[in-house]
Amino acid sequence: MSWHPQYRSSKFRHVYGKAASKDKCYDCVPITHNINDNHFCAVNPSFIAVVTECVGGGAFLVIPIKQTGKLDPHYPKVSGHKGNVLDIKWNPFNDFVIASCSEDATVKIWDIPNQLLKRNITTPKKELLGHARRVGLIEWHPTADNILFSSGYDYKIMIWNLGVVDAVISNPVKILDAHKDVVLSMSFNTDGSLLATACRDRKIRVIDPRAGTVLQEGSYKSHRVNKVSFLGNMKMLFSTGTSRWNNRQIALWDQNDLSVPLLEEDLDGSSGLLFPVYDSDTHMLYVVGKGDGNIRYYEISPEKPYLNYLMEYHSHLPQKGIGMMPKRGLDVAACEIFRFYKLIPTKSLIEPISMIVPRRSESYQADIYPLTAAAQPALTAEEWLAGINKGPLLVSLRPGSEAVKSLPQFPDQEPLTEATDLSQQQEAQGRISLEEDKQKPREMEPGRKRPKVEESLPENQQTCLSNGFDIFQCPPPKTESELLQMYYRQQEEIRRLRELVAQRDIQIKQLSLELRNLCTDADD
Repeated sequence: MSWHPQYRSSKFRHVYGKAASKDKCYDCVPITHNINDNHFCAVNPSFIAVVTECVGGGAFLVIPIKQTGKLDPHYPKVSGHKGNVLDIKWNPFNDFVIASCSEDATVKIWDIPNQLLKRNITTPKKELLGHARRVGLIEWHPTADNILFSSGYDYKIMIWNLGVVDAVISNPVKILDAHKDVVLSMSFNTDGSLLATACRDRKIRVIDPRAGTVLQEGSYKSHRVNKVSFLGNMKMLFSTGTSRWNNRQIALWDQNDLSVPLLEEDLDGSSGLLFPVYDSDTHMLYVVGKGDGNIRYYEISPEKPYLNYLMEYHSHLPQKGIGMMPKRGLDVAACEIFRFYKLIPTKSLIEPISMIVPRRSESYQADIYPLTAAAQPALTAEEWLAGINKGPLLVSLRPGSEAVKSLPQFPDQEPLTEATDLSQQQEAQGRISLEEDKQKPREMEPGRKRPKVEESLPENQQTCLSNGFDIFQCPPPKTESELLQMYYRQQEEIRRLRELVAQRDIQIKQLSLELRNLCTDADD
């Protein structure tokens, strides 16, 4: 079975969960008692939002992420819904905008002030009216700005464009009417071109959201699905549910064939729901149990056995919901690769849990922090609605680095050139910025000729970059640790330049061979 695998090499084999100390937790938080199967918590690097108990309507708290300790019982709330709040989600491109949905059949968009809240927020920035029954789920599009999906108990999924000036929006840009029962879960693939849903009718569907067509639909008699998640660009789906004997169960699917799961396993006999959380940067999958204190984590591989069990975080305190910190809010100095915020209503406590890779070095560990999704949209709402797809913009987590935009895909590009440009992008660590799709082919040429441009600069203007840092602008190392970091950066730069020279040599040999063939053909 996957949780007792044979030995395999992995840098995440020894990842462990570390609960925060009491002074780093959020205490005296009145967490909701709602029985819906949602996270009830949303986190970004600035705030933590949690659904709370409220008399006469629905409300949630927005607490600054650094304001740990006991919460004031009179702390202001975001209270504008007439029914219980069922789901909240932060805008991935704006840390001060949050969406909420409620039993009152509305979705509301809220502006959160930069300073500490002094009074209740009751007036939303926008209100979305379209569902006939309560709204249970909301999801922001992962790459397009101002696109929000909502799912209600009227069995409809609605797509909203929030870029309009109206404060009340009654007409969604698209209604997906492909479900015959309540939608339990929604998940996007990496570029947001596909939507996977789990429905109460026990079926998993893969939908093209702009066309409104169901591309794949499947159910398996021994797997009653509750939650589903795309596994990044792996072309696979992961679902959690129950077996016919009511054991908690996980299953792995090929997104292009939902007839039979690639893998199906029973976990235990507990009754609580399982939340799947996938980290596409590290290819790690976390399975969080509702009603227990455990977090199982696996590593996903494209070949069999697909699911490789790593370890399990145990706690005697059961969690009702969970929040996930985006990668840009992690502590890279502590080799933290993921952070959960665990809702413990029995203690009125929110407990951060850090997933840490044990390393002795205090320097930045680039091998466990690949480029990750940035906080800028790759597309406007109009571009996405017009049919354009684009992966998320990428950023390095290295301290001091700037945003990097993802490389476009050119189907007609030569493989060698494409590999060279990808290597340059990864090593620049935040220095390369690409333009829009129309300018992409032009951007590749300057990227290839950059070494020649640098050589042609006057001596006093030449720069020396090492992994995205200007060596001449860096202060001289003062400690042995800083000296070692500078040494390793220079070694990495030397390695990169050697690879670049080797690639140029290969190109020269290929061109020489082509020239020789042309001369031979001309002689014939």
